[in-house]
Amino acid sequence: MQQEKYLSAAKSLVFLIALIPLAKLAWLGFHNGLGANPIEKITRTTGYWTLTFLMITLAATPLRAISKWSWPVRWRRMLGLFAFFYACLHFLTYLVLDQFFDWGDIVKDIAKRPYITIGFPAFLMLIPLAVTSTNKMVQRLGGKRWKRLHKLVYVIGIAGVIHFWWLVKKDITEPLQFAAVLTALLGFRFVRWWRFR
Repeated sequence: MQQEKYLSAAKSLVFLIALIPLAKLAWLGFHNGLGANPIEKITRTTGYWTLTFLMITLAATPLRAISKWSWPVRWRRMLGLFAFFYACLHFLTYLVLDQFFDWGDIVKDIAKRPYITIGFPAFLMLIPLAVTSTNKMVQRLGGKRWKRLHKLVYVIGIAGVIHFWWLVKKDITEPLQFAAVLTALLGFRFVRWWRFR
């Protein structure tokens, strides 16, 4: 019982910590600290944290397998929703601040710029994962179908890293770091699947 209280308090703390990037952006915005190109700053920051929370979500299963702790998987849904939350902010920044709802230009951008061509479908694939994140939806879909659907997160992770890589072009240090983390996380799953196959 005591352990449940500690875990609940820790989960609330993690929830608040996950809001810090947004709070920092808001603070910088109100104090003219977003630099010469505020739209780019917001876009890059929200994109970075989308990928970060995706990686943390994917790390839950390996962490549970290695440590035998249950809490990483219990928090996975919340962290995955934070990935979706920052992805929505990322997309809305592009849609509202960058393109001003110019759907014609947006369609041209999706077709013309490779990083948007791969990033946009990745965002769309996140939507059904967020919509089906409730216990009620798990019951409605059934465990097997729900798990099959949520394997899309692997495709989203790969597409997200490629999106970031193609976006930055020159300094690929951060995309490389995300790629290395993703490779390790997916590699762990493959080895585990191969052993128990």
